[in-house]
Amino acid sequence: MKIETFFAFFTLVLGAAISVLSWGYGFGSLRRPGPGLYPFFIGVAIAVFSAFILMSESRSRTRKPLLDKEGARTLVLMTLTFSLWIVAMPLLGYVVVTLLATYAFCKIMKLEGWWKPLAVSAGTALFIYALFDYWLYVDLPRGLLG
Repeated sequence: MKIETFFAFFTLVLGAAISVLSWGYGFGSLRRPGPGLYPFFIGVAIAVFSAFILMSESRSRTRKPLLDKEGARTLVLMTLTFSLWIVAMPLLGYVVVTLLATYAFCKIMKLEGWWKPLAVSAGTALFIYALFDYWLYVDLPRGLLG
């Protein structure tokens, strides 16, 4: 079994598990979404996309690797950035770390210059702040900067 096939199967099982576990939290309503709504649909999306990958791999006749050297480098850097985002969030706060992580993601994906990545990351951080803190009244981690 190829590593790509194993990973697609693993994410299929993971997506199904996320959906099943989040079902118990409840969906709530459109006015007051419950804690299980978002994870349920994310789990379903992960499972569906993984199933598509498994189907396409089973039909494929070629045995070329899924990632070349550049693709593997990008994957490792994205995973590292996401991990640092999780670790730094309690220290710096959600909005600041999201701004920095989104900028890093843009640079990893080779978005040219520094104005475009800065605009994307600032827009993302402002949108996240407005959506969760302002409109939905969800307390995001503020970090040391408070």
